[in-house]
Formats: sequence, structure tokens, C-alpha cells
Amino acid sequence: MKLSKILLIIVTTYSIFVANPLQAAPAPTFTSEQEAQIGKIAADYLVAHPEVLVEVSQKLQQQQEEHQQMELTTKVIENQAALLQDADTPSVGPANAKVAVIEFFDYQCIYCSRLAPGLAQVMKASPDVRFVFREWPIFASKWEASATAAQRGLDVWKQKGADAYLKYHNSIYQTGHAEGELTAADIEAAVKAAGVTTLKPVDYTTILEKNDELAQTLGLSGTPGLIVMPVKKGTPQNITVFAGLASPQQILAAIEKAQH
Repeated sequence: MKLSKILLIIVTTYSIFVANPLQAAPAPTFTSEQEAQIGKIAADYLVAHPEVLVEVSQKLQQQQEEHQQMELTTKVIENQAALLQDADTPSVGPANAKVAVIEFFDYQCIYCSRLAPGLAQVMKASPDVRFVFREWPIFASKWEASATAAQRGLDVWKQKGADAYLKYHNSIYQTGHAEGELTAADIEAAVKAAGVTTLKPVDYTTILEKNDELAQTLGLSGTPGLIVMPVKKGTPQNITVFAGLASPQQILAAIEKAQH
């Protein structure tokens, strides 16, 4: 076996042990002299061939991403009913859809703002999919408009339903105002664009807290959090979780996967 292959096995084995110590095989026993010699050989070779470290790093990153995805999809399956059967949560699309796309978002999140146009494209291309919008104003303590926009969105949903809510949702993002730039005037203009003339004095904090609890249960660490799943018989193989920004192509591919 070539020296490069031996070293790759040594470094890869060490990386896997660090990432998954419970799954690793017992380490071989070497004398202190043997360990010193192996260490010197490995160090010299890696200095001369840094591409080996790059390859190992890429492999380790892939393993970590696969492990994270498995953890997320497992949590999604455990909480499928909460994700899909909540009358307090705005949704757009056919009630009998076989696939659902669920977004956890904040109107002041810059990445949510960047996701919005692409998600709108996906919605137009996927009329048979149900899109579920989980208001999750994680920046409310920093920017008041984060919570206000979420509260107004739920009010529009309760009063006018799916089409009005989607109009409101898109109108907010079309302002391009994120990270503290969204104003009260922006929010009220979006409300009017949705066809709501009178806002009801209802506090939807309980719903927002429920969304926050669910997001944390799922293991989402921030917005956007995007889940693409079949409505029935979800498995780790047909569920995709994007813990961050995703392109329209990635979302459409996840929808395709969820359909099979």
C-alpha cells in the first residue's frame, strides 16, 4: 500500500473517531517509539501534501452534515402532526396536497428576505404543494417590527385567509427592508394591500410562543428554517431540512424527493 494511502487511512480514522467516538473501533496499541515515528512520518507527508488534509476535511464535513440532517429529519417525523395540523398556522395550497413545504421565518431576517423571491418562484411552479408559514420573530427583542409584522400577519390570516395572507407576506418582503429597516408604515401598507381595513385587537403571542417552542424542539438554530416533507409516510429518506438559505432548484429537488 502506498504511503499516501496509509496516511489517509490514519487521518481519516482519527477524524471519524473525533466525530463519532462511540462508533469507532478500539484504537491499536503502539509503543511510544512507534507513535513518535508514525507522527513524524505523517507530519512530514502532510506538510508536503496538504491536499490530503483538504480531502479528509471535506469528508468529515460531509459526515457531519449527514449526521445533522438525520437528527433534524428524525425530529420532523416525531413532530409531524404539530407541523402539519395546526389551524393557527397560515398555509397556502390544496388541503389534500401530498407534499408540504414549511418555513420558519422572521420578517427582519436578511436571509429570509433573500429566500422569499425564490420561494415565490417555487410556489408558482408547484401548485399541488401546500406551503406552511410559521411566524417565528426571533429578532423581536432587537427590532420591534419583527414581532409587529408577525402579529399583523396572523391577524390577516385569521380575517381573510390564505390569499390575503400571501399578499401580505410578499408585500412585506417586497419592501426590501430587513435587519431593523422595516417600518410601521411598511407593515400597515402590506395590511391594506391584503385587503384588511380593520385590525382586530387580538394578541397572538401564544401562537408565536408555540412556534418558537416547536422550532427549538426540531433543533432549528435560526431563520430561515425550511422543511420539505410528504404529508404522509415521512422518512429520513424523503424529508429534507434546510437550516438556512436554499435556492429554488434545491427546494424543487427536495419536493421531487418527497413525492417518491
